[in-house]
Amino acid sequence: MEQEHQRRVRYKGTHPRSYQEKYKELNPDRYQQDVEKIIRSGKTPAGMHRPICVQEILNFLNIQPGQIGLDATLGYGGHSRKLLERLEGQGHLYATDVDPIESEKTRERLASLGYGPEILTIRRMNFAQLDQVAPGVLFDFVLADLGVSSMQIDNPERGFTFKQEGPLDLRLDPTTGIPAAQRLRELDREELTAMLIENADEPYASQIAKAIRQQYKKGGRIDTTVQLAQIIAQALSFLPQAEIKKSCQRTFQALRIDVNSEFEVLYAFLEKLPLVLKPGGRAAILTFHSGEDRLVKKSFQALCRQGIYQDVARQVIRPTPQECAQNPRARSVKLRWAIRGNTTISSTDP
Repeated sequence: MEQEHQRRVRYKGTHPRSYQEKYKELNPDRYQQDVEKIIRSGKTPAGMHRPICVQEILNFLNIQPGQIGLDATLGYGGHSRKLLERLEGQGHLYATDVDPIESEKTRERLASLGYGPEILTIRRMNFAQLDQVAPGVLFDFVLADLGVSSMQIDNPERGFTFKQEGPLDLRLDPTTGIPAAQRLRELDREELTAMLIENADEPYASQIAKAIRQQYKKGGRIDTTVQLAQIIAQALSFLPQAEIKKSCQRTFQALRIDVNSEFEVLYAFLEKLPLVLKPGGRAAILTFHSGEDRLVKKSFQALCRQGIYQDVARQVIRPTPQECAQNPRARSVKLRWAIRGNTTISSTDP
């Protein structure tokens, strides 16, 4: 039976107002000219993610056809696509991602470009398990982009943004763990304050924590992104609007890190990273906030002193001013790298 054609739902006015109405941006292959116009304006189209520091990463990794690599954070697949291009159909790229929603979309997108299972293996798993991605295989290169994908941020149903109403979820994998709304109820004032400071260096942590706990004491709820943002705004009403917005961003960042155990996951990843690299193998990591960068920097430096890495980045590499102007989400990015040495790691080494 022939399927009846259904017209798309048209939005009111000249511009889409909600995420669901952005039919052009959410189907970039069909509306390439519109997407390119959005990108030229310095914005990221909804439902897309623009890879950051691509040339800097490629310059460092120096990928050769026939090599075996790992993209530990697949996301939209922008970096993976560039890595695959450098392999020229030889060798293999493994990729991991915990997001069951976006990873399958990316698999289909890359397959349509000719990158099937003969050259690309995608595993839905946490990158802390990188030693289980391909047991027995040592990688020539490893890339990890620690940022949250734009697709996740833009979709209000995922709860990553306070700019639109949505459930306060913040889980990278919505099929496991507990949502941010539940986690927030479990933390007392002291724990909330500590979380905001440790995960986001929030200067007004105590005021925000007090306001959140008072909301619960009054019998109120904090189930949506907008509700949390409004409580933060009320607690910090003595600040300019721009500063309140920054505190909202930091609070959501801190809560997301906590819900997904991101520091613990990153620590495990850094600990196992040299175990899966060939001697001379290269690793590049993109970080998006100071907490992540400190962990990466300390790990690379400590393992370099032990001879496990033969060289590490002495200074961070940042996106060019031109890239930051075209993609505002690149502004906070820091790129660090390490090259595996020949030292054997014993069971007593970290």
